[in-house]
Amino acid sequence: MVRSTARRLSAIAVVTSTGVILAASGAVSSSPAYAAKVTATCSNTSTDAATINSTISGSSVGDEIVIDGPCLLNATIVLSPGRSYRGDSRNTVLKQANGANLTALMASYGFVNNSTTTDDPISVRSLALDGNKANNTQATTGLVVRAWQSTVEDLQVTNCHGNGIRVTNLSANGTPITNTEVNGRISNVFVTGSDNHGIYIQDTGNAVTDWYLEDTWVAGSGADGIHLDNTAGWAVERNHVYGVGNDAIYANRTFGSSVSDNYIEDFGQSSTAGTYYGIQTTVQGDAATTITGNRVFNFQSEVSGSTYRYLGISQVNYSTGVASVTGNVIRGKGTTGTGLYYSKGGGTALTVASTGNNVTGVATQRSIGTGVTVIAGI
Repeated sequence: MVRSTARRLSAIAVVTSTGVILAASGAVSSSPAYAAKVTATCSNTSTDAATINSTISGSSVGDEIVIDGPCLLNATIVLSPGRSYRGDSRNTVLKQANGANLTALMASYGFVNNSTTTDDPISVRSLALDGNKANNTQATTGLVVRAWQSTVEDLQVTNCHGNGIRVTNLSANGTPITNTEVNGRISNVFVTGSDNHGIYIQDTGNAVTDWYLEDTWVAGSGADGIHLDNTAGWAVERNHVYGVGNDAIYANRTFGSSVSDNYIEDFGQSSTAGTYYGIQTTVQGDAATTITGNRVFNFQSEVSGSTYRYLGISQVNYSTGVASVTGNVIRGKGTTGTGLYYSKGGGTALTVASTGNNVTGVATQRSIGTGVTVIAGI
């Protein structure tokens, strides 16, 4: 799919579910005169989710909701739009109760209520989310974001049967948004022990574009460490991904994207035989992508029967793809695997400026498929 210019609103005004009128530029034309700080105090009992949700329901656009934990959750915390949410620190723990089997510990209002448009901005900071998967069976996600221009930072997300953090264009019942969900930021989070993807950018259309994902740590994911269905306009930078079952970073549909300065170690640790990448990208035909300065290693033994590609462009999705792959360092476990892998797949052609990369400890330093042109650049 061709990635269109990021636009959130059409030429008409939009009235959100909270009654805030948004102009065509996305600016809020009416807002509360004052913002308040409101506190939800938990008792680490079965009433905590109701306490937090009641506090949020009684708040106004612009308010800061402070959660005083530890909190025991038997219901999803619904994040109303246009507000900020924080704990006192990562020592503020929100833990799923035994047998609660929630879809998510915290989730955007529009996700829970199946709206057709993205929520107004939120921020979520300084919390620890514990999925308690040992005592639940549902594929719980720690945090689900369905809001544009939002910020997620200073979180610790652990032990989720599902994903650690999911940014999505879909609602709980699968309803997609009809506008876009752009211009957000995820940074300084630690996601560990997710049975699915650690951080999952879910986009069935062309909505979740132009975000930053930076300075995060993702460990021990059962599937991919970081998985982006749509990487258009994204900067995926300075993340450390390690000990994951499948790909460390899967960046689909790159378009003007940057995948840079990430540290990858021990990917493809699944016992199921497959083809696994340290960094895997697919590219769109209308723009170019940079893959620069990454460190991709496997210190653990590669699993017998699996194929390992340390850094690759596996597909051009349409037309001719263009990318720059420079200054990366790849070190394999020994004499198996491919360091750099370039394939156009079903696209017309792929042109890659590939230079300054240091590849050792693999069977094949660089694989160049049919229809791929590799240049040194200027």
